[in-house]
Amino acid sequence: MLHGILLIALFACAAFYIGEAQILKDISFSPMIIGIILGMLYANSLRNHLPETWVPGIQFCSKKVLRLGIILYGFRLTFQDIVNVGVAGIVVDVIIVVVTILGGIWIGRLLKMDRDTALLTSVGSGICGAAAVLGAESTIRTQAYKTAVAVATVVIFGTISMFLYPIAYRSGWVDLTPQEMGIYSGATLHEVAHAVGAGNAMGTEISNVSIIVKMIRVMMLVPVLLILGVWAARRNAKDGATAEKGKVNIPWFAVGFLAVIGFNSLNLLPPIFVDAINYVDTFLLTMAMAALGAETSIDKFKKAGAKPFVLAFCLDVWLIVGGYILAKYLAPLCL
Repeated sequence: MLHGILLIALFACAAFYIGEAQILKDISFSPMIIGIILGMLYANSLRNHLPETWVPGIQFCSKKVLRLGIILYGFRLTFQDIVNVGVAGIVVDVIIVVVTILGGIWIGRLLKMDRDTALLTSVGSGICGAAAVLGAESTIRTQAYKTAVAVATVVIFGTISMFLYPIAYRSGWVDLTPQEMGIYSGATLHEVAHAVGAGNAMGTEISNVSIIVKMIRVMMLVPVLLILGVWAARRNAKDGATAEKGKVNIPWFAVGFLAVIGFNSLNLLPPIFVDAINYVDTFLLTMAMAALGAETSIDKFKKAGAKPFVLAFCLDVWLIVGGYILAKYLAPLCL
């Protein structure tokens, strides 16, 4: 197992090194995204030339290391964030998350998509991109390539939106106040990095609101994962799984994630310690992404077909249009 873990750790180190390139920083391409790309390159080149004894280590990174990374992700959040943004951001976030996930599942059925891929894509679009996809994958326990497909679609359309929002705002295409634009960006951009990148391009006032609203969306990962745990148990029972598999699989890492947020809200650790933990957490999540990529070949992408990208496009249109309407007309009523 150790050889596989060291291999994935090497990929993560390479992802961090490559991520230092200025062009990648400018487009907010995080080491996690680079990690899954490196993993996929490995899966489609050297994967069949290395010992099978390395596979358990790779799978350990895609499961156990991933869950630890999700738990430590809580050090990026505090409950004070909710108070700071007010009711408007919370209401818009809740509507966006619920409609995106349920709407994505419905569209997936219309497209006759694989239900796990549709669910992962919807959760990633609705909450916090790759991190949400990874959390959902750990809860429903599906094949790695479906996770990679969902991450790919979320990253592509999230990156496009990250560039589109500042252009639309500065060009006057969207008639929103800085507060409303911050709510709009935070409630609809896919990744935390996308919200940070777009917010910084539009000014400090917008950026501060955008990041807080985005972090509240991240917190919604906990109830969503708990609901997914119940849903997965019922699905297994309905599909004729064993009684053991039919039991409710409580995602304890989600509970740990919430507990860490609560601890972080007490401000007991010096900022330098929290920054160090967040750096280690990013490394762990990068390892998990690389491990998932290492289980994903081009053939599996072909098997998934174009439908996941069609779904992601539909969800992105909803986020752009629906999010604007909510930020423009609903948010002011709650401010």
